[in-house]
Amino acid sequence: MTAIPGTDTKRLFETKPLYESKDSLLRFAMRADATLTGLTGLVVAAAADPISRLTGFTSGQEYSSGAFFVLYGLVVFALAALPRVRRAGIAVIAANLVFTVTAIVAAELVPMTTAGVVVTLASGVYTAVFAGLQYLGLRRLAA
Repeated sequence: MTAIPGTDTKRLFETKPLYESKDSLLRFAMRADATLTGLTGLVVAAAADPISRLTGFTSGQEYSSGAFFVLYGLVVFALAALPRVRRAGIAVIAANLVFTVTAIVAAELVPMTTAGVVVTLASGVYTAVFAGLQYLGLRRLAA
């Protein structure tokens, strides 16, 4: 790992212990979201063909969405490790809200099976719940 000029790389990803931190709820919600999204992405990518028969998407679409979920999980997990998590938290909340709206629109416009609509709407509920938890963590930072 190469050092970034003018920074202490050891402190770059150092976070405070939970008992000293006001950002623990936001970090926890971001890490939980990242972990569950990444694991879901692994399952979807690994089982793209059988899942595609269930949802009505193509295998390629399922694999691509699974790969995206894994990548998104890794990015969010890295963002949760930043020393100042406020801006990253706002970005993740916004991304979750965009995904929620996208899931609702996709359930209406994209041709898929009933199971596909249910799974798509459930993913929208999932992201809305995590956006809410992350928002609570963000509000706690301001307190």
